[in-house]
Amino acid sequence: MPDLHYVDELRSIVGADNITTEKQELLCYSYDATQMEFLPIAVVHPANAEEVAAVLKLANREKFPVFPRGAGSGFSGGALPKAGGIVLVTTRLNRILCIDTENLIAEVEPGVVTEQFQQEVEKLGLFYPPDPASLKFSTLGGNVAENAGGPRAVKYGCTKDFVMGLEVVLPGGEIIRTGGETYKGVVGYDLTKLLCGSEGTLGVITKIIFKLLPYPDAKKTMLTIFDSIDGAAKSVSAIIKSKIIPTTLEFMDYATLQCVERRFNLGIPPEGRAVLLIEVDGDRDLIEKQAQQIHDIIKPLGLVQFRAAKDNAESEQLWKVRRLVSPSLRDVNPDKYNEDIVVPRSKVPDVIRRIETIQQRFDIPIVNFGHAGDGNIHVNVMIDKALPGMEEKAHEAIREVFRAALDLGGTMSGEHGVGLSKAPYIELELTPSQIAAMKAIKQALDPNNILNPGKIFPW
Repeated sequence: MPDLHYVDELRSIVGADNITTEKQELLCYSYDATQMEFLPIAVVHPANAEEVAAVLKLANREKFPVFPRGAGSGFSGGALPKAGGIVLVTTRLNRILCIDTENLIAEVEPGVVTEQFQQEVEKLGLFYPPDPASLKFSTLGGNVAENAGGPRAVKYGCTKDFVMGLEVVLPGGEIIRTGGETYKGVVGYDLTKLLCGSEGTLGVITKIIFKLLPYPDAKKTMLTIFDSIDGAAKSVSAIIKSKIIPTTLEFMDYATLQCVERRFNLGIPPEGRAVLLIEVDGDRDLIEKQAQQIHDIIKPLGLVQFRAAKDNAESEQLWKVRRLVSPSLRDVNPDKYNEDIVVPRSKVPDVIRRIETIQQRFDIPIVNFGHAGDGNIHVNVMIDKALPGMEEKAHEAIREVFRAALDLGGTMSGEHGVGLSKAPYIELELTPSQIAAMKAIKQALDPNNILNPGKIFPW
C-alpha cells in the first residue's frame, strides 16, 4: 500500500487540486450501484494519457493497486477499490475531440457523458445508438469497459459494435493505439475488441473512436399488453421472423406490472400479465406500415391492449411505463440485487417460469423486466437486508437463477459485466481452460496485477 511519500508523488503527477486523501471525499468513490463499499487510500483525477501512464508506472514500482473509474454507475462492482489502493477517475478527460460528418466517425475522451455525446452528434444529423439505462450520467469510457448495451441493442448492437479504435494506457504505463479510423483493418490481433468489456483490468482507456450512423427519419412507439408471458415471448419471435427488426423490444412481467400499477395507477388492464414496449425507426412511411404489420402479427397471441403513439409526446408517455419500473421496486423491499441474464429469445418464457419456481422455493420476491428482443432479462431479487439470513438466501437464489439461464443456453451477464459481484459464480459458465486462457492474457499485460485486481476472476 502506498504511504504518504507515494501520495506526494501522485500529487506531483496530477497536481495538488486533483488528488484527495480526505476520508469524507474518499467515501464518494467507495461505492457504486451494487451497494458494496470499499474505501481507497487516495483518489486521483488525471488530465491526459501521460498522467495516467505516470500513475501506473509509479504503481508498478511501488506495487500498489489502481482502480479505474468513470461515473461509478456500474452494477457489478467493477470500479470498486476492494484492495484499498488508488482510484483513478477519468472524468477530467471529457472532451469531444472530433465529429467527422464525412466519414461518420467521432473521437472522444472517456469522461464524456453518454447522453451529452448523443445530443452533440444528433445536432449534426448523426446517431450513436447504444443507450444504457444510465446514459444521463454514465461515461463513454465506462460504457466501453463494460461493453454496455441498452434497449436499442436488438437492432443496433452493443457498445463494442461502434468502437473502431482506442488510445489505451497499458498496466505497465505504455501508451498504445488500437484500431483506427478505417472501417476495415486486419493487421495483427484485434486488441480493440479485447479491451471492450475487459472491465478496466487490461488498460485505462484515454481516447475512443466511434462509428456513427445517419439519424433515423422517424420512430414509432407501441405499448402492447398480453394475457400471458408466452404470448409476449411468441410475439417477439413472430415479429422478427416477419423480417421486422424493431429498435427496441422491452419486456415487463406480471410482478413488474403490479409494482408500477400499484404506485402510479397507469390504467393497466387487470388481465394483463406481460408487456412489450416496441419501437421501430427509419423511413416515416415504412414505420407506419410496420406498426400495422406488428399489430396484425401479435393480435392472435393473447393481445389485451395495443397503444400506438401518434407523436413524440405520446411516445414519451408510453415509455413512462418502462421508466417507472425502478422507482416502484422499492415498494416490494428496500434492497435489491439486479442481475442481467441472457437466454435465446424463444427461451424467455422458460427462464421466467424457472425464476418463478426459484422465487417460491426461497420465498423471496423476484421482479423481471428487460430487453426481450435479445433475450436479456433484468432479474431483480428484492430483499430486506435488515432481516437475518436474507442476504445469504438471496445469494443462493441468484446462483439458481444463473444455473437456469445457463441450462437454457444463455449467460449470466449480458451487459453489467462480472466485476466483484459475479466473480464467485464465473466457474458456472466458464471452463478451467477458458479461465486459464483469460488469466494468461491478464498476466502477460499486467504481471504485477496492478490494474483493477480481483475483478472478473474469484478473489
